[in-house]
Amino acid sequence: KRGTILRCFAKRLGLWLFLPLYGRLGEFARSGRGSSLFGLRWGWLEGGGDLGKKEGLAVVLGTPTATPPKWLGDRSPKILPGDREGRRRNFGGRRHYCFSSPPYREKTARILALLTKRYGRHPAGVGFQVEKELGCHGTVGCYCPNWRGAFRGWLRVKNGKIDALNAAWETVFWNQTNRDLGEVELPHLTGAEANPTPLLDYYRFALNLGRAYNCFQVNLLWNNAPGRFFTHNFMGFFNDLDPFALAKDLDIAAWDSYPLGLIDQMPLPQEEKVQWARTGHPDVAAFHHDLYRGVGRGRFWVMEQQPGPVNWAPHNPSPAPGMVRLWTWEAIAHGAEVVSYFRWRQAPFAQEQMHAGLNRPDFQPDVAFFEVQRVAEELSALPIPPAGCAPVALVYDSEAAWVFEIQPQGAEWNYLTLVFSFYSVFRRLGLDVDIFKPGADLGGYGLVVVPSLPIVRKEALEALSQADGLVLVGPRSGSKTENLQIPPELPPGALQALLPLKVVRGESLPPGLLEEAEGPWGRFALGVWREWVETDLPPLLRFTDGGGILFRRGRYLYLADWPSPELLFALCQSLAEEAGLHPRFLPEGLRLRRRGPLVFAFNYGPEVVEAPAPPGVRFLLGNDLWFPKLSS
Repeated sequence: KRGTILRCFAKRLGLWLFLPLYGRLGEFARSGRGSSLFGLRWGWLEGGGDLGKKEGLAVVLGTPTATPPKWLGDRSPKILPGDREGRRRNFGGRRHYCFSSPPYREKTARILALLTKRYGRHPAGVGFQVEKELGCHGTVGCYCPNWRGAFRGWLRVKNGKIDALNAAWETVFWNQTNRDLGEVELPHLTGAEANPTPLLDYYRFALNLGRAYNCFQVNLLWNNAPGRFFTHNFMGFFNDLDPFALAKDLDIAAWDSYPLGLIDQMPLPQEEKVQWARTGHPDVAAFHHDLYRGVGRGRFWVMEQQPGPVNWAPHNPSPAPGMVRLWTWEAIAHGAEVVSYFRWRQAPFAQEQMHAGLNRPDFQPDVAFFEVQRVAEELSALPIPPAGCAPVALVYDSEAAWVFEIQPQGAEWNYLTLVFSFYSVFRRLGLDVDIFKPGADLGGYGLVVVPSLPIVRKEALEALSQADGLVLVGPRSGSKTENLQIPPELPPGALQALLPLKVVRGESLPPGLLEEAEGPWGRFALGVWREWVETDLPPLLRFTDGGGILFRRGRYLYLADWPSPELLFALCQSLAEEAGLHPRFLPEGLRLRRRGPLVFAFNYGPEVVEAPAPPGVRFLLGNDLWFPKLSS
């Protein structure tokens, strides 16, 4: 019966006629495949795969490892993770396992071997989603005895002898010297602030285990599923794991796009949250499209696109009419190969029963169904060219987020907030942005921005030195060594090869404490963070007390302050003009994106906006007036 409904609705969508249709199956269905130690049930999955074959559905099969069954936890309780208090977490919810558990790896190997033996060559299968939102719900780290033992083993490989570890961690401070690795504890439940370097190593170790488990699954699947691709669905504003590192073993990066859920979690003033409550912020989805396109080395999917109210945010409003269509087109404009919606039908039970789908619980189409249907019709008549390079490159580093989480030095300092402010200003200037990890090739870009890079490794310095365009480096860059210490030559450390200056002091400013600054673009009130700089370079922008803010040597600029929105806009506009990028000031809710010769415009605002298009341009969708919440 459900297969008949699926075929009916899919044909009504138009996807059957015009476009390849992908379906994702089985990502949480471990107990559905086997409810006992010895029995496995495959019938429901077989039916889904056979239906896909019959109807031309390309199936992406999820590995079921994010939700181990109850019997497995009962038989091997050590697979369950430990919380920060050192207690074993109970069965239930999701992600109730520890990366470091040998028994869980053994059971992972067993279920994946059986899964791929049965479906690895199924004619409907095209790829595998490895795991599900790895690390969500604060599950990257663990504090169980097995994790502690694995951490000690990782430190042995990384540092060798205990003397090297003590030196790297500078354990002489507060008398924290370890006599051997058996004395090393996990950095939690300390009586006062923990040593920051072990905390950073803990983040690195967690990434190492997460990537190893991801790679473990990919290798198991590869042996029995030739020709299939491997992907993973990453999340928004999530840095507990480095997506660039995790994606090294994947063919395609995917992410789960929930613009309304994310807006409620952003550190925005309440009036802005209300302003964008039904549309999402104009730059949130776009930022992640560009990030995961970079993570996927040019290939990315939206694995879960929000189709209506979700269930997990503090508040869950409905999208404004037309927004699902806009979000879909925006993903395509940014290079998405596939946009998949979560979910097909709203489940009438369990934790996500309030999470909308394309269809209601009674199997009738919901609002988003008809918007997706319209996109399918539009796509059938519009050839989409390959995505090209943007004029602006932004360097993004998850490790920087860890460094500043460990030692923020100011309550308002937040790495993602700083990065997002840089990204948003270029979007407001009508410029496309490509996002790279440190050390990536930056050749060919007219302007490179590094919002902040506290640890500058050799490959990152070489990439910046070989960049072709202007390079703007933000505050606290080069401020730490790999062991989270102040570099002996003072910040910006290795970047002094490009920018001959020394940051001799950094201070955080509480809300309301603002420093006046002036320069060629006017006067500005600056807060959050200020640096004191010694250099022979003349400052381009000064505080009224004489302290320098912006310094330049050739193509390289250093910004020694947290920029206000007004300063950042003026500075980036000036640099973009100097680089010949032809920036244009866009209305507040309007954004542009180019894909090949096509220019897409998206109106997130409440007012009708005239298209910023030259005379004689041909409109493939829409016309010269951009109506609210519709894309063209």
